[in-house]
Amino acid sequence: MACFFPWNVFGQDVSGKVFNERKDPLVGANVYWLGTTVGVSTDEEGGFVISGNDITEKLLVASYVGYRTDTLRVSSPFWVEFRLQEAHSLNEAIIEEHRDGVMISDLTPIKTEQITTTELAKAACCDLAGCFETQTTVQPQTTNVVTNSKELRILGLSGVYNQVLVDGFPLIQGLSFTYGISSIPGSLVENIYVAKGANSVLQGFESISGQINVETKEPDTAERLMLSAYINGFSEKHVNAHATFRLRNWSGLTAIHVVQPAAKVDRDHDTFLDLPLLTRYMISNKWSYGDDEVQGWFARIGLRFFNEQRIGGQTHFDVRSDQGLGTVYGQTVSVNQPEVWTKTGFRFNERQKIVLHASSFHQRQHSFFGTVGYNAQQTNIYGNLQYEWNYAGHELKSGISHRHLNLKEVVAFSDTLLPRNYAGSYLRLENITGLFAENTAYFFNNRLSWLVGLRVDHHSIWGLQFTPRTLVKYDVGPQTIVRVNLGTGWRTVNLFSENIGLLISSRNIEFAEALDPEKARNWGVNLTHKFESNRDRIRGYFSADFYRTHFQNQVFPDYDLNPNTVVIQNFRGASSSNAFQAELFIKLFNQYELKTGYNLLDVSRKIGETRQLLPFNPKHRVLISCSYQPLSEKYHLDANLHWYGKQRLPNTNANPVEFQRPEFSQPYATLNVQFTLNTQRFEFYAGCENVFDFRQWQPIISWQNPSGPYFDTSSVWGPTRGRELYLGVRFKWKHRDGRISDGTQQREGHLAGI
Repeated sequence: MACFFPWNVFGQDVSGKVFNERKDPLVGANVYWLGTTVGVSTDEEGGFVISGNDITEKLLVASYVGYRTDTLRVSSPFWVEFRLQEAHSLNEAIIEEHRDGVMISDLTPIKTEQITTTELAKAACCDLAGCFETQTTVQPQTTNVVTNSKELRILGLSGVYNQVLVDGFPLIQGLSFTYGISSIPGSLVENIYVAKGANSVLQGFESISGQINVETKEPDTAERLMLSAYINGFSEKHVNAHATFRLRNWSGLTAIHVVQPAAKVDRDHDTFLDLPLLTRYMISNKWSYGDDEVQGWFARIGLRFFNEQRIGGQTHFDVRSDQGLGTVYGQTVSVNQPEVWTKTGFRFNERQKIVLHASSFHQRQHSFFGTVGYNAQQTNIYGNLQYEWNYAGHELKSGISHRHLNLKEVVAFSDTLLPRNYAGSYLRLENITGLFAENTAYFFNNRLSWLVGLRVDHHSIWGLQFTPRTLVKYDVGPQTIVRVNLGTGWRTVNLFSENIGLLISSRNIEFAEALDPEKARNWGVNLTHKFESNRDRIRGYFSADFYRTHFQNQVFPDYDLNPNTVVIQNFRGASSSNAFQAELFIKLFNQYELKTGYNLLDVSRKIGETRQLLPFNPKHRVLISCSYQPLSEKYHLDANLHWYGKQRLPNTNANPVEFQRPEFSQPYATLNVQFTLNTQRFEFYAGCENVFDFRQWQPIISWQNPSGPYFDTSSVWGPTRGRELYLGVRFKWKHRDGRISDGTQQREGHLAGI
């Protein structure tokens, strides 16, 4: 219930109090203008004063833990009283509205792009690596064309420099880096949050180029039952299912994911499979108890296990008789990984809570890359105890963390035909204990927010390491935001697991020196402007940003010094990335969507007086994405066009002429389209990737002689499979109360005064 008294005073501050039904003041309640970042907290008497200037849609909201959120329309008052009702005393009201595919938060100093299930439904999104086909910020990059492994690049830098989290946990790290992103099915993803550059220090010190946090579906909001099936033109099959259930005060979600291999296809006649034979089984379980916004205990627990086998190489390779032999070339990868995580905490009141994040995974990997055997196992343990305190309208988060990494890699050769001498056992044991604090302060009625974070970590080998970061957000106007960030990051190198291409070519590996941690500074600036017309006929946003990353030390496998050798060493010279991105999104009449994005990447290093571009980075990249969905939402049509400029390739001038490649690749474009038909419980979709069938013809150097000294798979710069058709179906059985996760958002509460 809310009471307000009109007063013929416009443009003044709005004052008031927030009570419960017994007229007791609610201290620390949140009061804010709906759809803005302008808000305040109530004082010890439940009072507040909030500016009404520049607020066009005067919807004032009051919220408090354990009480129903109350909203009222303010026409011209200067005094407002909220009387909030306890959560159990009012029947639940649910309002559903369709979400945009990508949303940029107005609230945090960190520019965060939220990719929702609406956007994920515009493409096949079989796994996490395929969830960025319609995005400008993240670029999937193939790291091994034979087994089709991928990484996710931000700011033109290798995927090792951005931190990939799953439900906020560092489960894709070290040995799990190469195949981990492909093990998460797209059907299980609820949201993906992408932040560029230096950002929060809460989850660690690694995020040099950015952070990707994958939020999987929650037991409380996911469909009661979801089934999906997919097949592509190569006959690769995917089957997914998840179901939710309740057990007393706990809710749970169980999911399975199965992939069955494709047929053997070789369209470019190089005797190598265009697509590896992939078999994967995954089962996961997620439990939820309580609510972290309500006083008391809350917990989230996740369990997952996946088994995967990849077989690539020549079409007549037989894993049972040819593995590890030089007669027929093949690559095999077998992975087993169990993992567990928990987020458990206690909320003391509206302003304070304590949370424990803990996770662990163990991976065993058995691989053969031709005659190179690679067997590895890794155990990771992570713990983070964090205290959160909202005080005087500001937010402080502090705590302690610990990481344990135990990685053993064994490299062996089954023949001695090539001069390779890097066989042996490689051991890494790391323990890193850290203290961190991060404060977000708000000024000028929340128009200015300033985040300052600092980590101090003690590495068991490298000693104390400091990671400072700061971010500032300023609301220039109601729809225009400027952000600036500055910070450092560092990481230790997992050489083979993060650079799997080293084991594939016939080159020898030369370790010039012991490898130090990689360190870099990053700064960036961003402008975001949102716009809309009356009745939502036209709305959207324009965003432009520039980020610069400068390395103090970088470990970069050098393929250019010698065509027969990869040199591994620390590089302390000038190495940097300059990345500019502009993006425009427009939605018309709630039916048409247009998004266009442009990336300019300048990634280079200086060797002496020579400035050298780093390979496999298109300097110019353009994305155009279009969608149409009628108001009935019975179907939608989606298309996206990618254009890539030329990329520098590794130097092959020392090879015989027949095994040389040009210095730069050619520009190319790919077009993807998809049509989706919606019924009450089913979604049928069909699509085509790379409609114009562009292919990099015979990308493997010296494919005629895989055992020879010039065999090399590292010059892949474009699509190698060509046109790919696919079909799919999804079945969704929703909860009776309307809870769904297919592109909608849910708001609960009593809306008064409207």
